[in-house]
Amino acid sequence: MTVTWEELGWERLADGVGRCRLPGWDCTAGLVLGADAALMVDAGSSLDEGARLREGARRLAGRRVTHLALTHPHFDHVFGAAAFTGAEVYGAYGAAGTGALFAPGGQGRQALRADAVAEGLDSRAAREAAEALSPVRHEVRGEQPLDLGGGRRVLLADVGPGHTGHDLAVLVPGSPDVLFCGDLVEESGEPQAGPDAVPSHWPAALDRLLELGGDDALYVPGHGAVVDAAFVRVQRDALAARFGVSR
Repeated sequence: MTVTWEELGWERLADGVGRCRLPGWDCTAGLVLGADAALMVDAGSSLDEGARLREGARRLAGRRVTHLALTHPHFDHVFGAAAFTGAEVYGAYGAAGTGALFAPGGQGRQALRADAVAEGLDSRAAREAAEALSPVRHEVRGEQPLDLGGGRRVLLADVGPGHTGHDLAVLVPGSPDVLFCGDLVEESGEPQAGPDAVPSHWPAALDRLLELGGDDALYVPGHGAVVDAAFVRVQRDALAARFGVSR
């Protein structure tokens, strides 16, 4: 039985492209459908949330999620990753390195777990997600096209550092173009700069987003409503002023 994006509580952004605003932290997860594959952008804040996203994507795509792009290594975007069994996992260059939060067996996973619990995630759910966290198998350095079949091609771009040391954006060309920004852009509150942020580079990362998307794209923030290029420019300038970065 065919279902619509809206019936599953998703927001349709363009033909074969949509996103879901998740409860709790208002985190966005995106979905891009091709003829041969399905790409999920971010995975939610727990294994249960990842499983719900996986099932919704399966109903919309008619197949399992084949590719998973993680925009940055924060728990609310990655802790559901292990629910996407068999998916090819992509992240920004350096995300799979020894010091990165995705690295198996490292201290990063415990840091993610501690942050999740501090932010209100159930301690058992946080432990399970941290232990099961899927490693990044494909690091994107610069730009990497991804062919999903049927003429659907997306572009993965390493646009950071900024919000973290490893920020990945996903551009979906179409009518309109859709650009998934991760937490480089936030609409529902002031952009959060934690200890892993690189403030001196953040405005330049937003410049890169604007180069990718142009004036007419839909910019999908990590948290909040979809915005336009003008919003991104205002946020870029505000971040530059906030962190004392010369323009």
